[in-house]
Amino acid sequence: MTTITHLINGQSFSINGRLADVFDPSTGQPIRQVEMANRETVNQAVLAAKAALPSWKSTSTAKRVRILARFKQLLEENQQQIIHFISEEHGKTHEDAAGELNRGIESIEYTMAAPEFLKGEHSRNVGSDINTWSTFHPVGVVAGITPFNFPAMVPLWMYPLAIVCGNTFVLKPSERDPSSTLLIAELLQQAGLPKGVLNVVNGDKEAVDALIDHPDVKAISFVGSTPVAEYIYREGAQRGKRIQALGGAKNHAVLMPDADLDNAVNALMGAAYGSCGERCMAISVVVCVGNHIADALVEQIIPKIKSLRIGVGSELNIDMGPLITQAHLEKVQNYITDGIESGASLLVDGRKLTLAAKEKGFFLGGCLFDNVTPNMRIYQEEIFGPVLCIVRVESLEQAISVVNQHEYGNGTCLFTRDGESAHLFSEEIEVGMVGINIPLPVPIAFHSFGGWKRSLFGDLHAYGPDGVRFYTRRKTITQRWPKKQTDEIAQFAFLNSHKE
Repeated sequence: MTTITHLINGQSFSINGRLADVFDPSTGQPIRQVEMANRETVNQAVLAAKAALPSWKSTSTAKRVRILARFKQLLEENQQQIIHFISEEHGKTHEDAAGELNRGIESIEYTMAAPEFLKGEHSRNVGSDINTWSTFHPVGVVAGITPFNFPAMVPLWMYPLAIVCGNTFVLKPSERDPSSTLLIAELLQQAGLPKGVLNVVNGDKEAVDALIDHPDVKAISFVGSTPVAEYIYREGAQRGKRIQALGGAKNHAVLMPDADLDNAVNALMGAAYGSCGERCMAISVVVCVGNHIADALVEQIIPKIKSLRIGVGSELNIDMGPLITQAHLEKVQNYITDGIESGASLLVDGRKLTLAAKEKGFFLGGCLFDNVTPNMRIYQEEIFGPVLCIVRVESLEQAISVVNQHEYGNGTCLFTRDGESAHLFSEEIEVGMVGINIPLPVPIAFHSFGGWKRSLFGDLHAYGPDGVRFYTRRKTITQRWPKKQTDEIAQFAFLNSHKE
């Protein structure tokens, strides 16, 4: 069985340490093993990044961009192998894996603008013979910790932008599906990235704690569950690190009585059940304004859920694959049981799914609950599976209140034909990413991604302009060259520099 190791200082690195199985979730069988980094492994990666930093941060922005442009080309040339690894180890469909990779490539395309967004600002004659300008400097050695559900896209949110800003990087991807992540990092080496600028260590909490504790790691970007995000934010901040930690979600779609129901139902199917619900932007709650639209939704969506095409991600014409692990499958099943016991109406039970010759795979059919209330655990917690809950309210104002009272504020959307409702919703909703008739309002690469409340810890969102701010430090220089040599007069008052 192949063993996946680490990438440190531009080459494969192994310590012959602990191993963990990597599963094919469609068969339930281990297909590879991955070596788990210990503290010394992480230290070697950080030291490699630290050694590469002086030369890399002095490299011209244009040269950094050219390397990333070659990297983008290599990703496109090797996309089928990357997609295969994602689908094989995660379980998502080939189409979904291709979409993930393309969104990651969009983040690389944004780095092509680095000569523009890193050039700083200049003001001439802010006072008599005084000029002021700003420059942007790299933070240093930075780290990224990324989740299993987007093994290609989320790392590509982080390190291309970090390294084009002059930083060096240590990536700790998910140990559950590491092959595509490692292949992509190797392609960046082929593109001409100097050794040590990007390093990859596979591992679990031991590796995460080693990155948090390491004094040479100056910033950490994280995407994952809220408890881990909160932990990294707290522990990292105590050690003086810059932290950007994106946590969990409970994304609501609000369905108005005037919505185009056919379009809304189709949109909700993809948003709730795409990638088996294992997305931080998945819609897991529909708040229906009025019983009439709720009943109509139930009538239309039940047949579509029951007709979901479920199978191995590599198969053609598949809507949904398996969940990532047996443990996660059991966790989602326990939520379903809890929802029934709490009094919610389970209208479609995905636990009854049977797939010939795939009995050992981690498969679960789409599930639908009606009459869900905010006091239920299936409403309060992120299930991260193919489970959609319907909540019934009487007005848009009540729907907004329901959404705003939830502890998470990652993404939300409104289905309506009414501009006034859309305006009210956009203004009053306390959520970081909002869609109007768009169920997954994931910002394009030249904007930034992030939620509110307990969906984000730290002040800056991911990628885009906020990503540039996270991976750089601003230096402002104010300079005067007197026209002739004179004695400086002592000034004891804070003078207005704009006055002559």
